[in-house]
Amino acid sequence: MTKMTDKIFEVLEATWPAAAQVEAGPWTLREGRGGGKRVSAATLNGVWAPEDLGAAESAMRLMGQDPLFQIRPGEEALDAALAERGYELVDTTHLWVAPIGQFVDRKLPRVTAFTIWEPLEIMKEIWAEGGITEARLRVMDRCKLQKTSMFGRVSDRPGGAGFCALYEGTAMVHALEVREEHRGKGMAGWLMRAAGLWAERKGAHQMAVACTQANVAANALYASLGMELVGQYHYRILKDPEGDLS
Repeated sequence: MTKMTDKIFEVLEATWPAAAQVEAGPWTLREGRGGGKRVSAATLNGVWAPEDLGAAESAMRLMGQDPLFQIRPGEEALDAALAERGYELVDTTHLWVAPIGQFVDRKLPRVTAFTIWEPLEIMKEIWAEGGITEARLRVMDRCKLQKTSMFGRVSDRPGGAGFCALYEGTAMVHALEVREEHRGKGMAGWLMRAAGLWAERKGAHQMAVACTQANVAANALYASLGMELVGQYHYRILKDPEGDLS
């Protein structure tokens, strides 16, 4: 991994924290409690051997989770071993980064987007419509860093919501959601700019976001905002009949 990509993985973990995590042999194991793959996946943190995979799988099952690994750049041997064990590749995800200046060059139109913490109930409704569950809202609550949520309006109607937290000079946006009837109207861009203005006031020097490769519209948005694709990761999941497919 490059130094930049390595840094963004640190930011990703700090700004979207697992409920619990433990170092076990060559793995970092996470307990997600329904908060999604990012907070549930095991990651490699040392030299591993094939026999180490079974121990990691057992530990994840004891947590009530399906065996799930996040595969980062340079981990091709682990990726191949998991594929051979029957793990499915899911959710290839892009990492985007840009200097904070990309987001503070325009004044926000009045009552279009603003930052607030705690989130309003209407924002929780918007997130719920987009599949961002109560368990993911608890991830936001767990984050102890400087953080905010973004709320957007279109034609004086609630249009979108997002979450942003700051770690060591990098502000990372999560859970960016725009209501279906307001998509294509520039709402997501204004929410990103609202986050950027907040982050600049807090001393951030860059913005980052992770976005699944399948979300073509969102990736196009980040490219249009001048963000640079600095890396990617994906998951390998072994689906158990009675596991938690988080």
